[in-house]
Amino acid sequence: MREKVDLSAAELRLEELGELRSLSALNEKVVLLRLTGRIDEAWDMANTALRQSRFTGSREELAFSRIRRAQVQQYRGKLDEAVTELTHCVLESETHEWGAVAAFARESRGKVHFEQGDLDAALADFTASVTLREQAGATPALLESALVAVAVVESFIAERRQTRLQQ
Repeated sequence: MREKVDLSAAELRLEELGELRSLSALNEKVVLLRLTGRIDEAWDMANTALRQSRFTGSREELAFSRIRRAQVQQYRGKLDEAVTELTHCVLESETHEWGAVAAFARESRGKVHFEQGDLDAALADFTASVTLREQAGATPALLESALVAVAVVESFIAERRQTRLQQ
């Protein structure tokens, strides 16, 4: 359930970003470092982005930074910590009706639940993410990725049920 990445393009983009320190550049670096497997650097950059968003960003930007940091926690194998952080982001974003943030938080938490083997929780989060993205008028590409996640989890659940029936 992890993203596929063109490593050479990601490394090239990291070089292009260089020493840029804007919040958007920091957040992009977090994602690229995580996807290229540079997890320790991603963690440091995620904490830097989080601090900067606390001082210069909106509450929504802070929530996005927290989600990205939780994604790094997932890649570090700290699944319980990632779920906890993402749950806070889901609750805050849904309370304030930040649809895009809530969808991103739900999808991210769904991936962690999937990795933990909690398929029912993963399905609930992915389904909620689809609904939130539809309500927000998301692009077809964003909707498709969320729908694929739902389909994958549903197939795993069906396979699990079939295995139980055969036993």
